[in-house]
Amino acid sequence: MAAATAYTVALLGAAGARVPAAAVPRSAALLPRRGGVLRLQDAAPPRLSLLRVRAASDDTSTSASGDEIVADLKAKWEAIEDKPTFLLYSGGAVVALWLTTVVVGAINSVPLLPKILELVGLGYTGWFVYRYLLFKESRKELATDIETLKKKIAGTE
Repeated sequence: MAAATAYTVALLGAAGARVPAAAVPRSAALLPRRGGVLRLQDAAPPRLSLLRVRAASDDTSTSASGDEIVADLKAKWEAIEDKPTFLLYSGGAVVALWLTTVVVGAINSVPLLPKILELVGLGYTGWFVYRYLLFKESRKELATDIETLKKKIAGTE
């Protein structure tokens, strides 16, 4: 009971209240201690707000129910013609991801290598900004290169 009272006094910020340090719970023990006694007069009273904010959305047009998602996945699975090849590629992607995490973990354990790679990344970022983003003509060139790459990937070029 004394701990709860001391905690309530700490929250309300009673001026001049002296409570033994042993009677205060650990969550309120961050206040300054002087001579083994917790002085609560130095603590500023907390500001309480009566305003409650709750986030909500009325737009349900973009969210799909669990049954719709499962039905869509079943339809996509049935549309796959070569299921063993798909499973082989999926398994290969999982193994490649695992191997990548192992390699990154090994590189990260070498003492100076992560900092050196961070500096290389910062240098490349600086060069990229200077080369492609700083001037209007180079931004147009970057946009043209990206559109060309999109066309190559889509197969329309």
